[in-house]
Amino acid sequence: MDESTERLNRAFAALADPTRRELVARLAGADATVGELAEPYDMSLQAISKHVKVLEDAGLVTRSRDAQRRPVHLDAEVFDLMSKWIERYRREAEERYQRLDALLGRMNEEQPNRKKDAS
Repeated sequence: MDESTERLNRAFAALADPTRRELVARLAGADATVGELAEPYDMSLQAISKHVKVLEDAGLVTRSRDAQRRPVHLDAEVFDLMSKWIERYRREAEERYQRLDALLGRMNEEQPNRKKDAS
């Protein structure tokens, strides 16, 4: 398995959890510390910290040091990789539907002839 596939697997696995998806959604608006991220949840700071660690290991977020704060930031690179993967399969599915539409169109054009032949 190549590195980009492993990154995708980690990213999709990390986002399978609804709490982590909510954290990502909040971080899309602004950077935040783990304490700030934990505020709206009825969870311990340690539990939120573990969620952030999973997101960090998946390459979805990074942390920096700003004096005594350690803000968490979204890392757009993995999202680009995920978007490209999803877009590839979206295009393939769309092409299959277009081929099916074309086949059904040809069948509809041929069908009136069949009815005439049968009568």
